[in-house]
Amino acid sequence: MPQHPTYLIHHIALDQQSPLPLPSANRHSGYYLVFWWKDRALGHLFIKPGEVLTDDVYLTKLAAAIEPALRQYIAAPHDKEPNMSLLQHKEYSQWAEWARQNLQPDSTEQLPASVPVSVIICTRNRAGQLQECLQNLLSLSCVPQEILVIDNAPIDESTFEAASLFKQVTYVREHRPGLDIARNTGLQHAKYELVAYVDDDVRVHPTWAYWVWDTFRDASVAAMTGLVIAAKLETKAQVNFEKYWSFNRGYVDKTYTPDFIDATMAIGPPVWEIGAGANMAFRKSVFEQVGLFNELLDVGAAGCNGDSEMWHRILSAGLNIKYNPRAIVFHEHRRETKGLKKQLFYYMRGFTVAALLQQERQKQAGYKQHLLQVLPKFYFKLIKDGFPRYTSRTSTIWAEMRGMASGFIYYKRHQRRLFKSYRN
Repeated sequence: MPQHPTYLIHHIALDQQSPLPLPSANRHSGYYLVFWWKDRALGHLFIKPGEVLTDDVYLTKLAAAIEPALRQYIAAPHDKEPNMSLLQHKEYSQWAEWARQNLQPDSTEQLPASVPVSVIICTRNRAGQLQECLQNLLSLSCVPQEILVIDNAPIDESTFEAASLFKQVTYVREHRPGLDIARNTGLQHAKYELVAYVDDDVRVHPTWAYWVWDTFRDASVAAMTGLVIAAKLETKAQVNFEKYWSFNRGYVDKTYTPDFIDATMAIGPPVWEIGAGANMAFRKSVFEQVGLFNELLDVGAAGCNGDSEMWHRILSAGLNIKYNPRAIVFHEHRRETKGLKKQLFYYMRGFTVAALLQQERQKQAGYKQHLLQVLPKFYFKLIKDGFPRYTSRTSTIWAEMRGMASGFIYYKRHQRRLFKSYRN
């Protein structure tokens, strides 16, 4: 087995094909299998390089991976059980017929041509990726009615030139550097009540914009996140990110209510579990109630944590957040370990500052215990287990720990400004 295996991604449409035969074993590359029923992603499965699975073992693993999602898609009456035995016994045609008869009808077969959603892409000096992202958004089965490109502190005109290729795209230049600054600038220019954010390094599923809009047909939803699937797992850095820092939050709907904060207060509410900024959306009116993104929680400032801190504020204000796995994007993780280390440094720095701010707001929260006791024990174990080679999960621990230390220092130096920004 290679020291740093990579994975070939296979998307398997169970409504159109049998999951068998299993891809042939390869000692150089593993497999990342994503299972679909029409436009619904149902689950995934990692197969390690050189791992040999019998058909029976493979189908058992497949059934376990997709059963939770199948349960939520079973049509009324909802007391039916997914018939996984047919799949496990290789009766595939019978299983597929069961699925066709018992799963909810596909509501995306007749999509509206467009939906009233403003999509905001915050970007900086990545014109090639931006152009691909815009082409993707404009070719969807159902397109958003507004696309805004926020050019964040550019060093040249390449982003403007890329955006100018598309007459449907609105270009806005924001001279002040910072992701959350750019996010707020996008909000101020957006025309529609529903505002969605995607990164310039994602490609969205053809039905993504529809599902963003559909999520907010529930009046109780203030914000949402969606499913993020890895686009490529070709390098060590990409594999490590997906295995240990994945944006993928699963294939089953989840609704986060203020009870989530109350139930997890003792350990420090893990709001980062709610979703990723690469695929999120809001009602604009929410920001009138909870405030804009905190521009001090930013790369170049405290670090990367503006989205998670916003989840905390929304739930603390008594509002709900929906995770909808039908709103799907494909994210291209950083290819090089150097870039991944930099990313995780800022993640942990921003996480530390946001946690300390949230601790200040809610004195009973367990964030300090998490920062001063839980995480040090966790990293001590990683250091011990990784010695002396520090590969795979342990290859980035020094960057992560430096990020935490930097976060404490930043928080100490800028406490007054941070408190003021948090209250505002």
